[in-house]
Amino acid sequence: MPIFQDQKGKNIANFQKMIDEKKHTICKYYDEIGHLYYGQYKDMNIDVTKDINARCESISNIYNEIEELNIKILREKGLKKCAICSTENQLANAFCFKCGARFADDDAIPADVIAPPNACATPPSEMKAEAPAPAVEAVEAVPAAAAPEEAGE
Repeated sequence: MPIFQDQKGKNIANFQKMIDEKKHTICKYYDEIGHLYYGQYKDMNIDVTKDINARCESISNIYNEIEELNIKILREKGLKKCAICSTENQLANAFCFKCGARFADDDAIPADVIAPPNACATPPSEMKAEAPAPAVEAVEAVPAAAAPEEAGE
């Protein structure tokens, strides 16, 4: 097995390990939110809204980090995800093979290049498809049935 495939497998495993750790952290935050909320329920004089909101914000940030790691995993596999229909496509594709949406030019990054953390400030769910490319002028074609008749005249 070539070395580069081993390295890609290691990278994917490391990214997956990071995702698992982040999911564990999210579970801890959910547990803390539950304890805080229950404490407030037991004693209505305690306001833990700031603590709950801080943990909710952290959870949202971690979900964004997980999405970035999932994108890195796809890149290692030579794939990218359509922002419109979420279909996985080859990196070389300029358009989604399922919905036809055009990929941004920066999606053409080779699989061996890993984007630095926080490279994508906009979550994929908020990305918009670019306007379709301008139409190419069509060349008039002669119908196949008409071609033999014209040759005979």
